[in-house]
Amino acid sequence: MAPGAAFELTQGDRELLEHAEAAGLSLAPVAEAGAPGRLNRNLITALAEAGLVGRLFPRGGEVRATELCLIRQGLARTSTEAETALAMQGLGAYPILQSGTPEHLQRWIPEVAAGRAVPAFALTESGAGSDAAHLALVAEADGPGYRLTGDKAYISNAPEADVYTVFARTGPDPGASGVTAFLIPGDSPGLTGRAIDMLSPHPVGRLDFDGVAVDRSQVIGEVGRGFRVAMRTLDLFRPSVGAFAVGMAEAALRMAVTHATAREAFGQPLAGFQGVSHQLADMAVRIDAARLMVYQAAAAHDSGDKERLTGMAAAAKLIATETAQFVIDAAVQIHGARGLEASHPLAHLYREVRAPRIYEGTTGGPLDPLEIPFL
Repeated sequence: MAPGAAFELTQGDRELLEHAEAAGLSLAPVAEAGAPGRLNRNLITALAEAGLVGRLFPRGGEVRATELCLIRQGLARTSTEAETALAMQGLGAYPILQSGTPEHLQRWIPEVAAGRAVPAFALTESGAGSDAAHLALVAEADGPGYRLTGDKAYISNAPEADVYTVFARTGPDPGASGVTAFLIPGDSPGLTGRAIDMLSPHPVGRLDFDGVAVDRSQVIGEVGRGFRVAMRTLDLFRPSVGAFAVGMAEAALRMAVTHATAREAFGQPLAGFQGVSHQLADMAVRIDAARLMVYQAAAAHDSGDKERLTGMAAAAKLIATETAQFVIDAAVQIHGARGLEASHPLAHLYREVRAPRIYEGTTGGPLDPLEIPFL
């Protein structure tokens, strides 16, 4: 896509966005019934029954990045728990779909798409977050296979996932060139883990590998090229993190407008005060800008613009997550003390919005300026 090219959703795209929003609303009770911070398999099953998980795994191909963004945006408007559960089904399984063997795909993709199996994307370590090329988990050669020793941290769906895409160092080469991706079932001997309690409760945990044995049939892609497997998946999913943020920001703006219109102070609605109306306008403009950047990055992926895709995806995620933080904070301010009640939806969004500014490329981290398309 050329810089500044126009972007417009099709009628089908708009209907998908509306369908995802409605599905999130209907799934909210299932989400709320789950134990906080633990894997909600009933929610994943319900997402599959609603037809949304299957949309991520179309027959004979990959989901469009634009479609993925619209599903995540719509769900985020009404249920952040449903949004995250769906996104993790995709993120965990896409290395298998994109780079796995026919046997890998046959074994796992139908089960994931039906909501019967839960995957996880195990890249992050305690000492390697945004600097993902410098992993320390070691896969030492052992006869016809390898043995993995080390740990992973802050892995969504861990330690309860059924299968993990694990990235480990198989060679002495520094950086990305010595990393290999492996497909490892959750019940593998030597693999243990524990849940981590987060600021906003999510199924996130740590994994410990104590000589976990794998054979070469469990390699995803090629030995020593696992970082390419990871980046191929992240280039697809990173714009949709921005879509998740946009959906949350849209929900916060709706609440702020409703409250500012209905709440009266000093003889007039809050929206009648210039300071409040200007704040609402600023929130709306920022959301529009972030939304367009997200859609443009998704369209670049769908059109095969590989040259600028990584930078556009990173920029879209950056602006969208920062915008969501600003908008949700402003919405709380407009609500006053009501927005501080622990049970208020804005309080939930206030906790939820913090994590997307960190995972899949942290805001304020060492971003290569050469990746940003407008520099």
